[in-house]
This record gives sequence, C-alpha cells and structure tokens, in this order.
Amino acid sequence: MIRLAMLAFALGILAFHALPGAPAQWLARAFAGLSPLWLGLGAALLSWGLWRGSRSLRLVLLLGIGLCWALWDAGRFLAAEFPASLTRVPLVVEGRILSLPLDRGGSSRFIFAVERAWTAKGQAPIAWRGRVRLSWYAREDRPLPRLAVGERWRLPVRLKPRHGLANPGGFDYERWLVAQRIQATGTLRAGRDASPPERLDAGPGLRHWIDRTRQRFVEHLAGVLGEHRALGLIQGLTIGERGAIASEDWEAFRRTGTGHLIAISGLHIALIAGAALAVVGWLWARCEWLALALAAPRAAALAGLGVALLYAALAGFSLSTQRALVMLAVVLGARLWLRLLRPWQALGLALGAVLLLDPRAPLSAGFWLSFGAVAALVAGLAYRLPAPHAWQRLGRAQWVVTLGLLAPLLWLFGQISLIAPLVNLLAVPLFSLVLLPLVLLGALAALVPGLEPGLRWVADWLLWWLDALGWLAAHPWASATLPAPPLWGWGAALLGTALALAPRGLPGRWLGLVLLAPLVLVRPPQPPPGELWFSLLDVGQGLAAVARTAEGTLVFDTGPGFASGFNTGTAVIAPYLRHLGVSRIERLVISHADSDHAGGLRGLLAEIPVDRLLSGEPGALSVAPVEPCQAGAGWNWSGVSFRFLHPPAGHQLEGNAASCVLRIALGDEVILLTGDVGQGVELDLVERYGQALGATLLVAGHHGSATSSAAAFLDAVAPEWVLFAVGYANQFGFPAQVVRERLAERAIASLESAQTGTIEWRLRAQGERLGPWSWRARQGRWWSSGL
Repeated sequence: MIRLAMLAFALGILAFHALPGAPAQWLARAFAGLSPLWLGLGAALLSWGLWRGSRSLRLVLLLGIGLCWALWDAGRFLAAEFPASLTRVPLVVEGRILSLPLDRGGSSRFIFAVERAWTAKGQAPIAWRGRVRLSWYAREDRPLPRLAVGERWRLPVRLKPRHGLANPGGFDYERWLVAQRIQATGTLRAGRDASPPERLDAGPGLRHWIDRTRQRFVEHLAGVLGEHRALGLIQGLTIGERGAIASEDWEAFRRTGTGHLIAISGLHIALIAGAALAVVGWLWARCEWLALALAAPRAAALAGLGVALLYAALAGFSLSTQRALVMLAVVLGARLWLRLLRPWQALGLALGAVLLLDPRAPLSAGFWLSFGAVAALVAGLAYRLPAPHAWQRLGRAQWVVTLGLLAPLLWLFGQISLIAPLVNLLAVPLFSLVLLPLVLLGALAALVPGLEPGLRWVADWLLWWLDALGWLAAHPWASATLPAPPLWGWGAALLGTALALAPRGLPGRWLGLVLLAPLVLVRPPQPPPGELWFSLLDVGQGLAAVARTAEGTLVFDTGPGFASGFNTGTAVIAPYLRHLGVSRIERLVISHADSDHAGGLRGLLAEIPVDRLLSGEPGALSVAPVEPCQAGAGWNWSGVSFRFLHPPAGHQLEGNAASCVLRIALGDEVILLTGDVGQGVELDLVERYGQALGATLLVAGHHGSATSSAAAFLDAVAPEWVLFAVGYANQFGFPAQVVRERLAERAIASLESAQTGTIEWRLRAQGERLGPWSWRARQGRWWSSGL
C-alpha cells in the first residue's frame, strides 16, 4: 500500500507539470487565490476520505492531493512574479548574495535575494521580493570587488522577468530558473546616473557561515592549483561547484556517459555514507559498553546519516544532494528503527518525501535520472540471486542502468552514449575506490601548510583520467544523437524497458527490445516533394531561420555568439536540426558578418556538416571556403525556388548594406529574408523589382529597427505576415514603435520570436498554407513565460 500511495501522490504532481501552459497557469493562480475557508473545507473532506474511504478511493484522493500540492506551490510562485512593467527600469535593490559568485573573465554571476527595492528615479518603493540572477561586469574605472556569499549589498540594477529561448530540442532555461526559484534576471547598471554599489554587512548565521567556508575552500583550492585543468573537477567533487570545468571536458563526460560521476548526488552521498557505515559499525561492535548502550547497526546508521549530512552541507545543500539525503534517510531510518523495508517500499517513500519537500523537483533532469537509475536497479536486480563474481555483478548493474535510462536520456538530452556501459564498468570502481577518496584526502591535506603538493599530485592523476575520457569521446561512435520519436514511441519504450528488466522466466520478455526499437528506428516526418517547411528560431537578439524541402535544408544566419563562449549555433540550431532528424545542411547562408547573425557559425560548423556556405561578406568570415551571394543566383529544390535579390555582383558594400536578401517561392507563396538591410537598400530593391517583391511572409530587416521596413518597401512587398527576430526586452527597443505603426496602418499581422519562441509554417504547392505555430503556445508549460 505504501508503494501505491506514494505512486498516486507522485502521479498527481507529475500530471500538473504535464498540463499545457495556459490552463495550468490559470488553475495554479486560481487555486492559490482560494480563501482559507475553502482550503480548510477541502482539507477536511480529503482527511475524511483518507480515513473512511476504500482503498481505491484513498488512491484517487492521494492523486488529488498531489495535484493540489503542485497547484498550490506553482500558484504561490506565479503570484510573486517580477512585474513586467518594471522590465529594464532603473532600480536600486537591497538584499543578500545566496550563491557562490561565479567569476569568469571580468564578470561575476550570482543569485541575489531581493529584500527591498525602489526606483532609481523618484525613490518610489516597490512591493516585490524574490530571487534574481545577477551579472556584474567589471569596468576600467571600477573593477569587480571580492564578493562573498551571505553578504548584504545595495545595488543599482536593471531586471527583467525570467525568460529563456524557446525552441524544439533546446535547453529549457525557464524551467531551470523556476526549479532554482529564480523570478528575474538582470545586470548591474553603470554610468553617471547609477549610484555606486554598497556593501552593507557580511551576513550572520550558520547558513552563511557554511557558505562562506565553502567559498574560502574554493578560493584556497584555486590558489593551490592555479590554472590547472583539473581545478574545476576537484572543486566539483569536493563542494559541488562545477563552474570552472572546461566545456571540452563537459563534452567528454556527456559523450562517454560519465557525467553522473561529477555531480555530487546519490552515488557520492552513498559512497561517503557507506564508508562511514562500515567503519563505525565495525568499530562499534568491538567496544562492549558502546554496543550495550546502542546496537552497532543503529550507531552505524546514525554515523552514515551524519557524515552524509556534512558532505551535503559542504556541497551547499544543492537540489541533487537534498534528493540523495532524503533517499538515504529513508533507508537508514528503517535500519535505525529496525524495520524491514523492501526495495520498492523504500523507493516509494523516498519519492513521496522528495516531492512533499519540493513539488518542483520533477523540473530537474537529475530527479528523473536519480529515481530512474534506482528504479532500474531495483527492477533488474532485486529479488534475484547475485552473480558469483564481483565483475559480473558490476557488469549486470551497468547493463540494467543503461537500459533503464535509455528512454529518459533521449527524452532529456536527445543523445545517448554508446560506450557508457563499458566505460562505466571501469570508471565506476576506479572513481569510487581510488579517485574520489584521493580527491577528498588531497583537498583536506591541502589545508595543512606544506602538504599542498599532494593535491597537485592528485590533480595530475585526474588529468590523466580526463585525457583518457577525451580520447574516447573523440571517436564518432562514442555517442549517438537521435531525433525525438512520436508520443506513442515513448509509451512503447517505457513498456519495453519494464519488460526487458523483468525476470528471465516472464513469457514475452524478449518483446521488450522490440518495443524499444522505435526510439532508434522511427524518424520524424520530413517535407514531402512539393512542400516547404519554414521556421524562424528564437535566438535572442539575432537571426536564424531554417527552410526544409524534400531535397535539402537551408539555414539562413546562425544567431549571436558571446565572449563567454555561448553561441546559438551550438545551443539552438544544431539541437533543433537534430530534433528534426536533419544530419546535414545543404546550404548555409550568412547574410553578413555582424555577430548577431554570424556569431553561431563556428559552433554550427563544428556540430553539423555543411555542403555550401554563402555570405554577403565572405571575406569578413573567419572560415573557408565561403562563396558570395549575388543577385540573380539561386537554386531549385523539389519545386521550391531560392533566389538572391541582393547584393549585386561585384559590389563594394559592407556591413548591413551587404546583407544577402533571399526570396523563397513555392507557387504563389513567397518568403522574403532581408538580413539587416536598411531603408536605402529596401528602396533600391523596390526600384529594381517593383511589385515582383511581393511576398506572403516577410522577415523584417534589422530586427524591426526604425532604419528598416520603409513604407514604400512594405507597400511593394505587401506581406500578410511580418516576423520580427528580436531578443526579449532588448536594449534597442526593437521592433521600433514607428515600424509597428506602419504595419498597423496596412493591417499586416506580425509575430515576435521573443514572445512566441520558434515560429513554424508549412507551405504546399496547391496554395495551402499551414501555420503559424508558436512553440510556446504548443509546448509551453506552467513555468513558461509569454502565455
């Protein structure tokens, strides 16, 4: 009954998270707004039903309790949202630094708890409190101060409500922010009108003392190891701070399936607690008076839980360590109270406890991987005779976990490691028995003057391990990226996993592998001959569009790239194409060399092969070979015509004026892409082509700035729709108000990528047009903005 009760409670919470965004938000806000009287009456009825109802009724009520618990939690969070009216308004906030500052080349990022806020002009107080994620950039006249977790500061800021890029196959940044309880993001203001930041106090209390101790430990490790490549890995394994791990190392962990070894979670907590359990239990049993006072199993359970608690505190009580602690507390609690707890009962209790403490836990990928791995181990190994040899037991466990996490990994990341079972067969015992103890002992020894070389020796050992993983990850067969299967494919995969993990004697067990096959074999639908599928991606303040036909795929621009290394070629376009099953780009057009259009070029080229690359500024791109796009040139795919209208051959243009202008036509349906051309080029196009510029769909030039979308140009194109590729709450105010007014005067409909996410259309030769579809409207959940 415990297992079914906890499962029903969990299903209620998961059901709410799976609801479409707009209805879920309405329900959550309505539920949070109920009066205490109605809430009390509902609680009384539920209590009576749980007490007097049948078993079936109790399960239904527990499902409803889980749903209500998730509704109430989400409603409280949505009720405290940062006001959209204050977006980018100059503010002054007072509050406390909650996270260890992450310093990266002249900038620092941290989570800040706002306690008081007011407008910079007029000093009007603002009745809002919440968590924000702030970025503080250094200036020549004002270097970054040393920031410490727990300190209270008064800061001049500009904030905006939580918002992230919304694209198929991409990372859901908004979900991550909500899981971290962050309501807004922003930066510190600089300039003459900004008051200087002011440190108020250091922050008393045990929690802040623990956090400052962690920060001093991080800084001490950095002082000992300097620029050593293994520094980030050692910091991650000791205190859970992984910001210094290099991106190439993260890629190696991902492709080899060893990322779980890096995050302080269930494996690390279990190893530390298990070691304490064994040592204390052995020693306690050999002391007669201690054993008489408290039985050795109970003493060992207390010691294991205490050591795990200390290790979790050292890791900052992150969400993953909190989950691991709850699961460990369930198991050791049964041992402490001398209760027999079967594996499925323990898993059910741990699941219910985690969701009771944090109903937003399912928003984290770690939740699914943690409970998925444990469930797979229980299903595949519990109630079975163990293998006679240790290597056989370890190999069977690796096979069971790999099979159990196949579907969750593809659902969460769209990628699986093909070598993970073999790599983990060696890496898990090596890591558990050698590397992790060495790292912990070396880090502690480094605190003693004169013993710092020991930590450097450990770092060199880790470097060998990183190089070995990097060598394995470099092979193309190390991992496989698969497109998303249809909904029925996920259902078949879950049933197949359950069958494959069932005992050998179960009839039809072999069907498990057959049911798993759709994950690999089923491909997403592709454009049939005579159709054009067009998408404008959400890349922030930049441009990226994809046009697909039966014969090839075109990518027009690659969005922005930043000094931090983030670029939308890697983060948005490549995952989007893989999500659709596209493994090759036949044409890649970079309209011009500005960073908001070409910033993702290198990242995309490193992820997906490209047959031909064209640009309006071929000489300004730092890749080769690049062909110039010239007016009159083009190609045809499956009845779809692609023709460049600008720039003219042999031109001497540069910058925005050199942007490629591409016309895509299928029958009477036309899409016009104009890059960043200004009104001068637009009027030249009107003079050269006149009414031949007509298009159904226009992607506005220069993101809708006042220097583009001239009235004469709009009259000549006469689009039914205008799409703006803009960043949310961008500092330029795009699309400009004057452009909005021109569209309104002509009754032209418009959409903004920042508000809708990816915008999709499907055009057919018969003149049929399907769309537009907004990714936020189709796939948004209660945590999604813009619904």
